[in-house]
Amino acid sequence: MIYNTDIKELKVFKRGKVRDVYEFDNKLLIVATDRISCFDVILPTPIPDKGKILTKISLFWFDFLKDNVTNHIISNKIDDLPLDLDAYKDQLDGRFVIVEKCDVIPFECVVRGYVSGSAWKEYKQSKSVCGIALPQGLKESDKLPEPIFTPATKAESGHDENVDFYYMADKAGEELATKLKEISLDIYKRACEYAESRGIIIADTKFEFGIKGGDIVLVDEVLTPDSSRFWPRESYEPGRPQASFDKQFVRDYLEGLDWDKTPPGPNLPEEIVNKTKAKYEQALKILTS
Repeated sequence: MIYNTDIKELKVFKRGKVRDVYEFDNKLLIVATDRISCFDVILPTPIPDKGKILTKISLFWFDFLKDNVTNHIISNKIDDLPLDLDAYKDQLDGRFVIVEKCDVIPFECVVRGYVSGSAWKEYKQSKSVCGIALPQGLKESDKLPEPIFTPATKAESGHDENVDFYYMADKAGEELATKLKEISLDIYKRACEYAESRGIIIADTKFEFGIKGGDIVLVDEVLTPDSSRFWPRESYEPGRPQASFDKQFVRDYLEGLDWDKTPPGPNLPEEIVNKTKAKYEQALKILTS
């Protein structure tokens, strides 16, 4: 298990909730640890091999979507690591990517095909989500008539904030915001069609993009159990929360505790850790085998 990395030979670019990012030669080395965060709090208990599973799933989707959008991947091969990192190869194997350094756009590009999570809470109050009016009478987990684009601000720490498209257009520029919306909806629809053919419903997901040489580039992770809601198609039934292949399982466990969702997070029992790992492994197998 890898909870933290400490590669002294490289400069730390940033440490995220799950990934440690280093820079070298105007490139980035992104290392997916086994940390897990819920409610924007990094939990003290890692999920074994989670970083390797997330990396494999992201690499699958980056390749699957490469005809739709450029991505930042340069390599995930051990032999392409700098020579002075030989001592870290066993630690990094299977959980890193070398990527282009891009100017990251400070918005999460969220696409929702079903009304769930924070969207369900907002819908119950206003019959809309991020300023988008939705039909009356929707039940929890209902499929929407069409997927909707509901961006959020990117927070370095704490909670991302859901915003409407017009806020994003005002901050990022209408032309760029419109392109991001179109690309996000396009790749979500394509991914959903494939995933459903394998038995997984992608209820919602978030994409991140950057700019490199004037082009829009898909960055970070893509369509993983950490950035998406994955539901088994065979047990899907609107009107209730759904079984999932993602970390909603951990969220549900935490919701049952007397915890105020502020740091430090509680330790996870072995049973929850093992079941969570199994769900991630199952998603990987269904999507990529």
